[in-house]
Amino acid sequence: MSDRLIEALRQTLGDRGVIDAPSDRARYEQGWRYGEGVARCVARPASTAEVAATLRLCAEHGARVVAQGANTGLVAASTPDRSGAMVVLSLERLNRTIELDAAARTVLVDGGVLLSQLNEALLPHGFWFPVDLGADPQIGGMVATNTGGTRLLKYGDVRHNLLGVEVVLGDGTVVSMLNRLRKNNTGLDGKHLFIGTTGVFGVVTRAVLQVAPRPTQRTTALVACRNGEAVLGLLQALERDLGDVLSAFEVMGQKALEAVFRHHDLRRPFAELPAYSALVELSSTLPSSALALDALLEERLGAHAETTDDAIEDAVLGSGEDFWALRHHITESLRSDGDVLAFDISVPRSRLPAFTRDVAALLARDHPNVTLTDYGHWGDGGTHLNLVWPKGAVADRQALVTTLQDAIYPLAVERHGGSYSAEHGVGPHNQRFYDRFADPAVKRLCRALAECCDPGRLLGTVRLD
Repeated sequence: MSDRLIEALRQTLGDRGVIDAPSDRARYEQGWRYGEGVARCVARPASTAEVAATLRLCAEHGARVVAQGANTGLVAASTPDRSGAMVVLSLERLNRTIELDAAARTVLVDGGVLLSQLNEALLPHGFWFPVDLGADPQIGGMVATNTGGTRLLKYGDVRHNLLGVEVVLGDGTVVSMLNRLRKNNTGLDGKHLFIGTTGVFGVVTRAVLQVAPRPTQRTTALVACRNGEAVLGLLQALERDLGDVLSAFEVMGQKALEAVFRHHDLRRPFAELPAYSALVELSSTLPSSALALDALLEERLGAHAETTDDAIEDAVLGSGEDFWALRHHITESLRSDGDVLAFDISVPRSRLPAFTRDVAALLARDHPNVTLTDYGHWGDGGTHLNLVWPKGAVADRQALVTTLQDAIYPLAVERHGGSYSAEHGVGPHNQRFYDRFADPAVKRLCRALAECCDPGRLLGTVRLD
């Protein structure tokens, strides 16, 4: 039987704009970590007008839609459900516009432009978009999830760097808020309705971003810390003494680095791995003749170590490439070790050591076969708690996952004043915790916004109301 919606989409978008063969749909139906479903079809509009036409047709046919960028999300929010009734709206063809205003230090980009594509275009002009992370997402997806990354400490998240957006609402209405100004207090700044809300209020088709001058020099160190309190002491000292040039502060627990060295032949910085290794990065646009970052970092680390009563056990200055390789190989190394359940959590920075100890105590008491490995963005309060157990050791994986989530998320939110999703957003993977922890007043507000932006409730796989 023919599908009238698919036929109408094909007439509007052309043959290249619609994919409905099961074998061709497959890569749009599987998420990077979570999420696996069946799409009715994949619509691939190549302009804002085509996105609007796609959403109008879907609304007329009562078809639910999930917007998809590069599909690098980690909470299953960019893949269809298993009903076979949802349309995947892929923005991969909406990727032509990159318009730089060098004097204003802003850039207008299509929502489907990849982060790597944007930075490659900015490189000859001495700029970059400094929301830096391991994946290569599309700009629209970064807006929808308010991406953070490894250099949030210095540059902020997407919200901090976004000036304006163009959005298509659930009924196909185009709302253009492509503000290019840094100062514009003329009423509601509507872009904030669409940042970090997972695409349930509208599909981001274009964005105006502020870009940063690309640093001309960087220096890095790996610092061995005796415990979590030593990590926080180091962070406070660096922010006090080197705050103008401190661009990253990543922390790797002992078990995380042990996993890396089990599976990769990488430079080992310490003879004995400490409880925590802090990856410190300084960067500046000043030339080394004006500011010698290497000497500055070495001197400040030495001065701090002298005041800590051996809390700082060692420090190695060296190649940033080597140190960042350790950080970026953790995830795959843990997957090689066993079955992994990843938690993306933030708590106030002062609570990170106590929170981590509470999780370790919980596991030792109730789940001794589960190993805690932690690493992440301690500079902004984010920690990736990865729980690992031997493959095949658990008869009912989903039951264990549910038990661990039900224990650890309340620990973060209720006892330590944190968040169950530091930077990955809300999706089917963690929907029930949004339902549990979100303030009822916030849900009522989201319900009112949804009635305005998507009255048919056709967008996304997440409910914020």
